[in-house]
Amino acid sequence: MSGNPAPEQPTDRFADDPAFAVHEGGKLSVASTRSIGSIDDLALTYTPGVARVSSAIAAEPELARRFTWAPRVVAVVSDGTAVLGLGDIGPAAALPVMEGKACLFSEFAGLSSVPIVLSTTDVDEIVDTVMAIAPSFGGINLEDISAPRCFEIEDRLRERLDIPVMHDDQHGTAIVVLAALRNAAKVVGREIGDLRVVVSGAGAAGVACTKILLEAGVGDISVADSQGILHAGREVTGSKQWLVENTNQAGFAGTMVSALEGADVYLGVSGGSVPEAAIASMAENAIVFSLANPTPEVDPEMAARHAAVVATGRSDLPNQINNVLAFPGVFRGAIDAGATKITEEMKLAAATAIADVVGEDLRPDYIVPSPLDRRVATAVAEAVAAVAREQGVTR
Repeated sequence: MSGNPAPEQPTDRFADDPAFAVHEGGKLSVASTRSIGSIDDLALTYTPGVARVSSAIAAEPELARRFTWAPRVVAVVSDGTAVLGLGDIGPAAALPVMEGKACLFSEFAGLSSVPIVLSTTDVDEIVDTVMAIAPSFGGINLEDISAPRCFEIEDRLRERLDIPVMHDDQHGTAIVVLAALRNAAKVVGREIGDLRVVVSGAGAAGVACTKILLEAGVGDISVADSQGILHAGREVTGSKQWLVENTNQAGFAGTMVSALEGADVYLGVSGGSVPEAAIASMAENAIVFSLANPTPEVDPEMAARHAAVVATGRSDLPNQINNVLAFPGVFRGAIDAGATKITEEMKLAAATAIADVVGEDLRPDYIVPSPLDRRVATAVAEAVAAVAREQGVTR
């Protein structure tokens, strides 16, 4: 008598994709720095010994910087509304990205970090939640929060907390863009103050990049959103009003494509696509930074036919403008200095440090270091810490 055939085992539809193998079970764990092998170890690590430490901190709160992990730990906080190029995918789907960010903090800056995803998109609730958990951390890295809410959330937290707070999608991108533009200008023999820049995108990254480029002395910047160039005749609100008031000295009022004619720099932080004719119309020895990922706004091969320097956000192409060049060192430097905030001057110093790592190896296809260059985080941290101390924004 033959038995019933064995049931078929379900196939694992993720088995052939190496990305899923890397993320299986998550990418993080919490490891103790103290072993417990005896009653004495237990008594010192926990009660009763810990009570003496807690009592001391209660009397002198600054002792927490010495006797807890908080000052060396960054919270990576997201509500999942603007994740990578995926958009509003929610907190659970955002968690693998936040875990990845924590891995980068550890690998490049030696900082522990905790990914925290929030099941709310309400600005007040996000601010109140981060305020409530802040005593456990030495810094707050805001991540993948959609505009314009990200501006208010960061501003309110910076005002209310005495630890470094930075929205990386804004300022990490801006720091690396400035570093790349400093070196690209050297490649083409131009002064940064003589450049006319067209920015495609008026969201978080576009606003932050525009602000830091103006701080660095870029000559003129025009910013375009989906409706065209922002100019004094348009009715806008919020951060776009700031752009109207502080950019577009040339008075462009048309499309982004028309503004590119004769421009020195294209900076894409919006997605979409740009026709070849528009890139061909730019000034001689133009610079094209096309950062949408995975599909740049300007095809890199096409851009290379018309521009002297081309950069993207992709790791498989030269000149990758990657936030990992900035945020690990920025937080490490701020935390090492005991900084209570991250200032504009600290960001400018970070950009200069990144650019300087390239040094004499500068060439059209090497305007920023590799994301794997271990010199970068150290250089950025030292520069940021020095400026924090000079400015007196330390404890």
